[in-house]
Amino acid sequence: MELAVGRIIRSSTTRFAVGCQVLRPQVPAFGSLVKVPALDSDLIYGLIHDVRMEDDPFVRQMAVTDGVPAEAIEDQRHNRQVPIEVGVLVVGYRHGEKIHQHLPPQPPLSLDVIHTCAPDELIAFTAQFDYFRLVLDNRDLPADELLAANLRYAAQARGDGAGHGFLLSAGRELARLLALDLYRLDAILRRIRQ
Repeated sequence: MELAVGRIIRSSTTRFAVGCQVLRPQVPAFGSLVKVPALDSDLIYGLIHDVRMEDDPFVRQMAVTDGVPAEAIEDQRHNRQVPIEVGVLVVGYRHGEKIHQHLPPQPPLSLDVIHTCAPDELIAFTAQFDYFRLVLDNRDLPADELLAANLRYAAQARGDGAGHGFLLSAGRELARLLALDLYRLDAILRRIRQ
């Protein structure tokens, strides 16, 4: 099932940020695959790498005040005035029926709505591993954690039997890419198994 996450507030060909009013349990978590319409391609795919809740003066006051009613806290959580910002790393795009796992020709537009990807779309996107390099090369992000979380979701979408085989194939590709960095490879493989 696809869910609308929020609207794009900033974008580039490599990353974009999405503003949403309230985090609900259905909103995707760290490592989830999301999609957004694009000008030159049908869809741009990305991985959620950050969820940031900025504070505002009212939250600061509530945090240091004794005896704040539970209703006021719940109201603030569900009716925030300051948007929650979701950071997304671009990992590919779809043009026609073909999925490309490299950067799109153009970024998505401001105020476009991003959606979660259904399990079958996650399976189709992760059938190739070319996007691994796009994730691993982002040293300013928690890239290893991000890739491991995404692989766990992709394995879960495939089910127990196929998921195990998928993780073995992904591990082989990671071993090829990180052959000269065995400590990093070991750390990622440990995170995938969790």
